[in-house]
Amino acid sequence: MRIGVVTFPGSLDDGDAARAARIAGAEAVRLWHGDPDLHGVDAVVLPGGFSYGDYLRCGAIARFAPVMESIIKAANGGLPVLGICNGFQVLCEAHLLPGALTRNQHLHFRNRDQWLRVQSVDTAWTNGYTEGQEILIPVKNGEGCYVADERTLDALEAEGRIVARYIKGNPNGSQRDIAAITNEAGNVVGIMPHPEHAVEALTGPSLDGLGFFTSVLRALAGATAGGQQSGGHQ
Repeated sequence: MRIGVVTFPGSLDDGDAARAARIAGAEAVRLWHGDPDLHGVDAVVLPGGFSYGDYLRCGAIARFAPVMESIIKAANGGLPVLGICNGFQVLCEAHLLPGALTRNQHLHFRNRDQWLRVQSVDTAWTNGYTEGQEILIPVKNGEGCYVADERTLDALEAEGRIVARYIKGNPNGSQRDIAAITNEAGNVVGIMPHPEHAVEALTGPSLDGLGFFTSVLRALAGATAGGQQSGGHQ
C-alpha cells in the first residue's frame, strides 16, 4: 500500500510521517504542494508544521494548493486522509472537517506528551484501537484549540465523530476536550497531537501512535479484499 505524505512550504513533520508510514509497512510517497498529481496513492497524510508560514490563518493558504484540489476531490470519493496538527487545520479550512482550530486558550505554545482516550474506532485511521483505549502521544501547538458552534458539537457527539479526547489535562482549551474528529464517512480524520512521533521506542514516549498508520493499511486491505470478492461474483 502507498501512503502519500504532502510537503507544503513550512512543513516540519513530513519526514516523520513518511517514516511512520514505512514503519507500519507501507510505501511512503512524497507529494509536493504544487503538483496536483497524487501518483496513485492509497491514502494521504497532511503533516504538521507551519504551511506557508501560517500567514493569514493556519492552513488557509495551504487549502488552495494545487495538491489540495486533488485531495479534496479524492477524499470526497472515499480516499483515506489524515491531517495531523497543521494538517488538521488544513482539513478544516478545506471544509473536509467542520469547525476550526484557534489560538490556544492560554495563549502559550504547548509541547508535551499527552494522554488521549480513543472514542471512535469506526474510522479508516483508528480501527486498530479499542474503544476507550488510552494512548500517550506528543502534542505541540500554539493554535490547537478546537472550536465549533454548539449545533456542530452536538452533531459530532451524536454521530460518534469525536475520534479522541484529551484526558489528564487539556493542553489548549479545545471545546469538549476534542483532540480528533472525523467526517461522516470515517475516511477523513484530523488530529491535533502527533501520532507519527510515537511509533518507535527510540524517539517516542510510546508506540501508541503507530495504530493510526497500521489501521489505514488494514482498512485498505479490507477494501481491496472486498473488491476482489465482489469482482469474483460478477
